[in-house]
Amino acid sequence: MANPPAVFATDEAETIVEIDGGAGKHVEPELWGLAPYQWVSVAMLVLLVIAFAVAKVHKTIGGGLDARIQAIRDQLDEAKQLRAEAEALRDEYTKKIADAEVDAATMRENAQREADAILAKAEADSTEMVERRQRMAEDKIAAAERDAVDDVRKRAATAAAAAARTLIASKHDAEADRKLADEVIAGL
Repeated sequence: MANPPAVFATDEAETIVEIDGGAGKHVEPELWGLAPYQWVSVAMLVLLVIAFAVAKVHKTIGGGLDARIQAIRDQLDEAKQLRAEAEALRDEYTKKIADAEVDAATMRENAQREADAILAKAEADSTEMVERRQRMAEDKIAAAERDAVDDVRKRAATAAAAAARTLIASKHDAEADRKLADEVIAGL
């Protein structure tokens, strides 16, 4: 140890070392008869007295805590309100979904009924059209038959008249004409 550190001591904080049986005794420094931990306690007490009495820190701390408590209560109330609104929205959308499902089922039923009605009408219209066309065909066939019968009758009448003319002309003479005229006149 070349140069030991220098220790400075003041008169107020002297360390007295007494040798008693070979062991040293350590004495704490004191100021006005108070040890350092006592001075710290006194300083703390003075600080607290000043803080509570003069600066009214306890009211500030209490006010701050009260404000914080009120803010937390407000947040809890807002959270409750938001939860109630969320539940109301959930219920509303649940109801809307249920209503939409009912509406969809109703629309499906209406569409099925309309489709069935359209199908029935189409079947009725097609049946009516088939019957009408069948009647038209039957009417055309009947008209053609009438025309054919009329044509046959005309030809038969023409053939009968021609045959009667020929027959009358060959078998009938002036005497038969007079006799026939007399019969007609007598019949009137």
